[in-house]
Amino acid sequence: MKFLDQAKVYIRSGDGGAGAVSFRREKFIEFGGPDGGDGGRGGDVWVECVDGLNTLIDYRYQQHFKAQTGTHGMGRNRSGPKGADVVLKVPAGTEILEEDNETVIADMTRVGERVCLARGGNGGFGNAHFKSSTNQAPRRANPGLAGEEKWVWLRLKLIAEAGLLGLPNAGKSTFLATVSAAKPKIADYPFTTLHPNLGVVGVDGREFVMADIPGLIEGAHEGVGLGHRFLGHVERCRVLLHLVDGTGDDVAEAYRVVRDELAAYGAGLDEKPEIVALTKVDALNEELRAERLAALGKACGSRPMAMSSASGEGVERTLRALWRTIDGSRGGNVNAVPSEEDDAWRP
Repeated sequence: MKFLDQAKVYIRSGDGGAGAVSFRREKFIEFGGPDGGDGGRGGDVWVECVDGLNTLIDYRYQQHFKAQTGTHGMGRNRSGPKGADVVLKVPAGTEILEEDNETVIADMTRVGERVCLARGGNGGFGNAHFKSSTNQAPRRANPGLAGEEKWVWLRLKLIAEAGLLGLPNAGKSTFLATVSAAKPKIADYPFTTLHPNLGVVGVDGREFVMADIPGLIEGAHEGVGLGHRFLGHVERCRVLLHLVDGTGDDVAEAYRVVRDELAAYGAGLDEKPEIVALTKVDALNEELRAERLAALGKACGSRPMAMSSASGEGVERTLRALWRTIDGSRGGNVNAVPSEEDDAWRP
């Protein structure tokens, strides 16, 4: 299934049914009188958060959703039934925005949550509604009210507790494939992931969701490369794992580029708890490893981790650091970050 995280759709609620003008005409009934029923209410447009979805791909092939018109009233005081509703089913983490793509209507974060986007029009009154002592044979009825219509944006922000960040080819997809059952594209030639991937990661009998975000490059906040479009997926993360390619020429510059893009994007991403890891250390000798760890540590202001997804070195230790930070943020300690004593961590 192709990943789609943004879609624009047109919605329209149903018009109300018209009231009826009718009079009772039956044999042996001396006095008839008006008996036109009311029209039914138009159908509503709802959005519902459901389980089992992780993309908005369904809205690529259908962009128009219209609820049913209410049924018109009829004689013998028969009122029309309400029109059928339309329900837009979205995955957890979907934001509903107005046509300006800025005003948030609803943020769907829990499965089962429902929000009405457009109310159906009221049904019109039949002539039986207007009868009175001075107007015993009204010949008027109301038409139904028109429904609401508008364009809305659906924007999916993946709900993951840990997010992977880094330049292209920093080893994010390889790391996610190593620690989870996710199967992102991996090859022995340089390329960047085009769509975010989710994986469930387990460590010491505990599990959390990790998101692999497509790599950033310098100038992404200005639309260079893939831009910062996918950074919205890490807005909900409790901790960021920043991977820096240890085989690169300047690890400090690689770290700075991504941090600058986070700050330019805003939304508080540059203030989130962060764990920095030097990847592909299996390809470095001891002297080069120490040199690049020192350079990266100076750039980030903390002690980075050394890790290799290929050999498994440092992977479990990194996962434990992530879990400790996630667990600390759940308890309110959002600044829980790994210390220099991480080498002595125990489950």
